[in-house]
Amino acid sequence: MQEQRVGSIRFQIDFSQPLYEQILEQIRSAIAKGEIGLGQKIPSVRELAHELRINPNTVMRAYQELERDGLTEKRRGQGTFVTSSKERVETFRQELAARYIDAFLSQMESLGYSWSDVAAYVKKKIDERSGERG
Repeated sequence: MQEQRVGSIRFQIDFSQPLYEQILEQIRSAIAKGEIGLGQKIPSVRELAHELRINPNTVMRAYQELERDGLTEKRRGQGTFVTSSKERVETFRQELAARYIDAFLSQMESLGYSWSDVAAYVKKKIDERSGERG
């Protein structure tokens, strides 16, 4: 696994996994967490491909998906920027949280846990983490 910072974005690349998906998910996550600010310029396709030593078409595909998500926008002659819409990023964060919760619930269901067992276990873990922070 290769870890590298390009501009303000930190990438962890595992060459045994699809690169396009890794780039897409890592930029989405950085935007959702606020690691890349609203309206901030992100590296050009060429720059990111060069720094990560991957094919520019792979980066282009990820950038096109980010634009379709409404998380980035191209500005003619200036490059690609994170959306300046706080509402769009918050909506995306909520969609992402819902996906994570659905995946977690599906896994717990496949393990045979009842919903009350899941709720009790989640409460226990939250209490444990709250104690760690307190």
